[in-house]
Amino acid sequence: MKLTLAIHRSVDGKEWIQNYEIEIKKGMTILEGLHEIKANQDASLSFTCSCRSSICGACAVRVNKNAELACEALLVDLAKRYQTEKLELEPLANFKVLRDLIVDWQPKYERMQTIHPRLNPKEEFSLDKGCIQTPAEFDRYKKYAGCILCGACVSECNKNTLNQKNFLDPFIFVKAAKLVEDSRDRNPEEHLKAVVEAGLWRCMECQECTAKCPKDLDPAGAIEKLKAATFRLKLKETVGSNHAKAVYDDLHDSGMLDEKTLATRTEGVFLSALRAPVAVRLMTHGKLNMLERHPVNPEIKTIQAIMTKAKEVE
Repeated sequence: MKLTLAIHRSVDGKEWIQNYEIEIKKGMTILEGLHEIKANQDASLSFTCSCRSSICGACAVRVNKNAELACEALLVDLAKRYQTEKLELEPLANFKVLRDLIVDWQPKYERMQTIHPRLNPKEEFSLDKGCIQTPAEFDRYKKYAGCILCGACVSECNKNTLNQKNFLDPFIFVKAAKLVEDSRDRNPEEHLKAVVEAGLWRCMECQECTAKCPKDLDPAGAIEKLKAATFRLKLKETVGSNHAKAVYDDLHDSGMLDEKTLATRTEGVFLSALRAPVAVRLMTHGKLNMLERHPVNPEIKTIQAIMTKAKEVE
């Protein structure tokens, strides 16, 4: 089976798409296809790779606008998925492109420093005794330790696409969740405060980072755990945490959102007053009735039972 790879090229400021036709062999991955092109068709094609075993994360690229780990994604499977004989390959999104499929990781590493990405052992530990923890304590964060820094989550993060300046990359939140959940760290609040200041509550919850993670680490879930930790560790309230608490209280108490008071409980009286024109438009169109009594969902007992069970499981 022949397959065309339309590869986005970028050399010295010049950009174009170049087509390469290759013969797909059984079990051929994207990375093997790229090596085939570089060895036999175009030695100038540039990309990154190292382990070829889904461990280093260096070879991640986008295929038809979706991030993939080039060393594990099979070309025949991709052709079947998209029902095409032509695949479009481009560098990861939300990165600066250096050349062809190579992106610049240095700014990402620098951003990671904002969460203080190192373990601060508790005073009870020593060089002689080491940092001991139980298997159960290790299980709380071991999943997040599997991040290979491939960048797939960053590439497909809609919040990063909209604005990278006020929101960290998803893999950095995964790193922070690992440190916050690690029982050996004496000051998890240090990491948690840093991610709150760096945009924790600005996540759009689109789940793209989780959908594209080749290691099934659930970065979106890590962000939610960090949010929950802000309540557990009693961090200073923010607009994001106030909103989450208001929604939780409404669902628990009545099973329905109280739209009349949600803004006030989230932003406070002063800031919510600035949104008065929006409230007026809603009332004019019958979308909001400030005099209406907040109803109670007839299934409130079931809703409360579900919330209680979810809390027990957590």
